[in-house]
Amino acid sequence: MQRLHALGWIDGRTVVIQYRWAEGRTERSAELAAELARLKVDVIVTGGNAALAAKQASSVVPIVFAVVDDPVGMGLVASLARPGGNVTGLSIQQSDLAGKRIELLREIVPGLRRLAIMANVGFPTGVQEMGEARSAARMLGLDPVALEIRRAEDIAPAFESLKDRADALYVVGDALVITHRVRINTLALIARLPTMHNNREFVEAAGLMSYGPNLSDLFRRAADYVDKILRGAKPADLPVEQPTKFDLVINLTTAKALGLEVPPTLLARADEVIE
Repeated sequence: MQRLHALGWIDGRTVVIQYRWAEGRTERSAELAAELARLKVDVIVTGGNAALAAKQASSVVPIVFAVVDDPVGMGLVASLARPGGNVTGLSIQQSDLAGKRIELLREIVPGLRRLAIMANVGFPTGVQEMGEARSAARMLGLDPVALEIRRAEDIAPAFESLKDRADALYVVGDALVITHRVRINTLALIARLPTMHNNREFVEAAGLMSYGPNLSDLFRRAADYVDKILRGAKPADLPVEQPTKFDLVINLTTAKALGLEVPPTLLARADEVIE
């Protein structure tokens, strides 16, 4: 919204913005995307889970995704350089960062041996990232434990199934888990599990740390796509961009609650420290 405003698009004056939110329930995305397509909007801006639903709802309405892990693998675009259809946007390459996240987690949890990995297995790229995280964990000599969820009601039972089987928790981000991030982090704290996430919103909600693309930056950049499309550009001609800014965020309050000492070298590398 801020970036659109800077580009001259002001809600209610030069543009009308319609909002829809699936409340983290993937099954609602198709219904909401179809509704927007029926309204014949000039462009749909969306995120990860809902991007496929938007494409399935219309092959005509331009679609800009701000946060999608693997747009080629998901079938959203033909290639990053030449999207080829009515969809373009910004890729976040989350799966590629799994190993780096686990290495960072190991710096703050030196005795890490068993790593739980939670993912919404109803989200294809969530399954992909879980696989990458498991492989990276094994390469680092860790024992991965999968926590598969599909809906909010699966979160508490997933934690109950752990019962001292893990030393830390890697959370694969998607709409479901970010909607329920407070519940996830509360249960992790009760279980004394340090957590690694993909963005700062989780760390603001008492997660231990996150490493990943700056989502605010990606949504700002999505506004530039919208601006070009509203001025006549076609999505097929706008290459998919990749992240340029990655943030390491650490919550010191959570570290203290878990009795963890954050190494000064790690603190020095952090882009943001929450106290």
